[in-house]
Amino acid sequence: MKPHSPSTILIGVDCACDPKNVGLARAEATPDERPHVTDVLRGSDVPSIAETLAAWIATAQHGLIALDAPLGWPGPLGAALHQHQAGEVLSAEPDQLFRRKTDREIKRRFNKTPLDVGADRIARTAHTALALLQEVRRITGRPIPLAWQPGKVEGICAIEVYPAGTLLAHKMPATGYKKSAQRGVREEILCALASRLRLPRQKKLLLDDADCLDAVVCLLAAADYLEGNAVPPSDIECAYQEGWIWLP
Repeated sequence: MKPHSPSTILIGVDCACDPKNVGLARAEATPDERPHVTDVLRGSDVPSIAETLAAWIATAQHGLIALDAPLGWPGPLGAALHQHQAGEVLSAEPDQLFRRKTDREIKRRFNKTPLDVGADRIARTAHTALALLQEVRRITGRPIPLAWQPGKVEGICAIEVYPAGTLLAHKMPATGYKKSAQRGVREEILCALASRLRLPRQKKLLLDDADCLDAVVCLLAAADYLEGNAVPPSDIECAYQEGWIWLP
């Protein structure tokens, strides 16, 4: 584990357009200890998600917000649409237009493809996530840039994460835990997470709500990044435009 600041606030956000489907989690990370999960909430249980996140980082010198949502769009899509007129063909292949380089990398590594931000309804979630991040910036008066150097978190910054990919990277169950009847799989995931995170004593919400569980998985992804255990993009300029999913 690489050394980091004495205390870093980690925030996990399982993003969605509807607050009732948003999961929020907060942890405090200190050197040589597992990050301590201090708060887990449903988005529908707070008056304002942005104000809640702002309060969590209000006094923090260092913090990392891990958002489960695309934070960028495929570069070739923007280039193609800039000159496109109705009825004309799009010459690029669909995978180039609708899928980012980071999505293709996850497919290569884990045989799992995130939803295409250029084609799926996940684009609305991406729009909501970016608006949320901007609102937190407005409330706090802090810039909150995206982070690009694993193992280094200065001030408050944000990263894009993907819970299914994080679970796969840690060899934890990554499917079959979202439905209410799949509580047993959520319990299995929680048992595995306990080796990396200090979980709350009360785990009912995590067992009942997969969105809240995903928010805690976002915390694990944030901890991976903080510890320097995340693979950086091979093409940083492309990542600056399209975004990058941080995984071990």
